Order: sequence, then structure tokens, then C-alpha cells
Amino acid sequence: MFLLTGLLGTGKVLSLIMVVEACGGVKRTVLTSELLCPICSCYLLSESSGSWDAARKDCRDREADLVVIDSPEEQSFLATITQSYSWIGLNDKEQEGQWKWVDGTPLIWTNWATNEPNNGGFMKLYEEDCAHMRTDDHRTWNDCSCTSSLTWICEKIP
Repeated sequence: MFLLTGLLGTGKVLSLIMVVEACGGVKRTVLTSELLCPICSCYLLSESSGSWDAARKDCRDREADLVVIDSPEEQSFLATITQSYSWIGLNDKEQEGQWKWVDGTPLIWTNWATNEPNNGGFMKLYEEDCAHMRTDDHRTWNDCSCTSSLTWICEKIP
């Protein structure tokens, strides 16, 4: 059902979506036209960028959702496969400072960058209610405007 490939990180343009399947410490990268996950979590790395809401809609259209990162191991794994700032499934849109995951679970384990989340910091030009994973500083998290255009990570759990 999966087409195994070794193209990850080669810089070649891919016409299919890239999915990483993780199960029991084993990961494999596949290219497929669908997000299929027969056993464990699969992660889709978007090729396009968009707002947090557009990213979530794309994931949900694939019967998945934005990724919920609930352990240092999952964070470390995702850090090895992301190449750009990417939306994750964390926001405080309902109540400022009350961060929660798209599946409704509260935020317990975090990987915020230093002085984050800061809701725009001292300049406060706009609200920062959605979280993304950075590509610098060990893939820490940052809050930013939900209308910013970033890539995203979908997660499908069978």
C-alpha cells in the first residue's frame, strides 16, 4: 500500500505527498497520493503554505488533523523531518493564555522557545494565538498570528 522511497532530503521535487509513518521507534518515509495509516501515527508534511485555519482544513479533509505533540520523543522525531516553520495543532484562540491541542487535550508537555509564548511581545502589533515549530533553535515552538502563511504537519492516528 505504501511506496517506499529514499528521496527524503535529496532536494528533488516530489509530485506526491510525503508521509512519515512512525511505529514502535521505527520510521519510514513514503510517497503516496493518500494519507494512509494502517497501524500507527502518520505525519504529512505539507508542500504548500497557508494560514493555521487553512492548514487545519487541509488536514481534516485528509481525515487527519494538525499534529498533537505530547512527548519529547515525538518532538525529537518531528524535528528530524521538518525543513520549514510548520503549524502544529496548538492554539489559544478561545482564551488568551489557555493553550490547548486540536483534539481538546490540555497542554502538559511543552517545547516553547525562550520567552514564548508572548502574544506578540512588547510591540503587540497583532494577536499571536497559533503555534508553530521553528526550524532554528532545536525546533522549539513559537506563537504567531494565525493568518501567517506557513507549511504544516498533519497527523493521522488509525
